Amino acid sequence: MSRQLLLIDDDERLTAMLAEYLRQQGFAVEVAHDGKRGLAALASRSFDALILDLMLPDADGLDLCRQIRQTQALPILMLTARGDVTDRIVGLELGADDYLAKPFDARELLARLRAILRRQHSTESSSPLTFGNIEIDADARSVLVAGQACSITSYQFDLLLCLARHAGKVLSREQILDQVRGETLEAFDRSIDVHISKLRAALGDDSKAPKRIITVRSVGYVFAKTDD
Repeated sequence: MSRQLLLIDDDERLTAMLAEYLRQQGFAVEVAHDGKRGLAALASRSFDALILDLMLPDADGLDLCRQIRQTQALPILMLTARGDVTDRIVGLELGADDYLAKPFDARELLARLRAILRRQHSTESSSPLTFGNIEIDADARSVLVAGQACSITSYQFDLLLCLARHAGKVLSREQILDQVRGETLEAFDRSIDVHISKLRAALGDDSKAPKRIITVRSVGYVFAKTDD
């Protein structure tokens, strides 16, 4: 069965070209040229992933991302023509799983899309990992903190799972990206730091004095096996 994609972008020429390319790659693509139609599509049916442009005629893509994240956990690949690192970081903070700056090669978009879908639909089986009051279930792709469901994005779940599976071992940002996204870390890319901050908040880990996800200065991060 084809993966169901929603593409929200007001550039009709780009969306026509991109939709045709993705359909040739086996995806079923629905296109919306503004935020209102995009939200209506999301409300009417289920999608496996969303490609969301940052600049829309009737809405700000960042606001739309925030709104969607309040009710849905589907992977979001954000497109931006601004070329501003700050916009990308804010997008990640609001729940986007990845971003791509315009202009882009359709093959790179396809690779990034497939990567976030692989993370979302990973079938690797394993027993839940437990660390204090945190339980991570890889099969169910769920996290419980003190018995309560923890709301995080697909990317953040895979980041957490990567760290937890290497608990007690310091991982560099490059190692983390290689395992989670499989791509080389760009010099300006602060995505790992942004997601770590969001994970700490979701897990109740004090950002000023974290005990669970600890920063190792100039190296990377380590997931502590205990709270001590």
